[in-house]
Amino acid sequence: MGLDQYGFARKGEEQLDIAYWRKHSDLEGWMANLYEERGGAGEFNCVELRLFEDDLWLLEQQYQNLESAMGFFWGASEEEDDATTRAFIEDAKSLMADGYEIIYTSWW
Repeated sequence: MGLDQYGFARKGEEQLDIAYWRKHSDLEGWMANLYEERGGAGEFNCVELRLFEDDLWLLEQQYQNLESAMGFFWGASEEEDDATTRAFIEDAKSLMADGYEIIYTSWW
């Protein structure tokens, strides 16, 4: 058991997996805060959160210094999570420019 997180791109019926994190709790906290800021109600678990250009820009500015977050079975963020997040941001920006929607989801 634990936190599994996914970033993917979707265009119509096509879906491309672009990132996977295992127990990157700080990123989960960042995404949960974004969900709440947008008026999301209820628990942020098994929710598809669409990311927009401004979200990716903000994440790019903050991903190396995310606020510490904790949750049920979330584990703890590790240094190597930064490389995965950086690659996700770059891939997401490129795919977004090609007309894909960028989605983050997680479950624990």
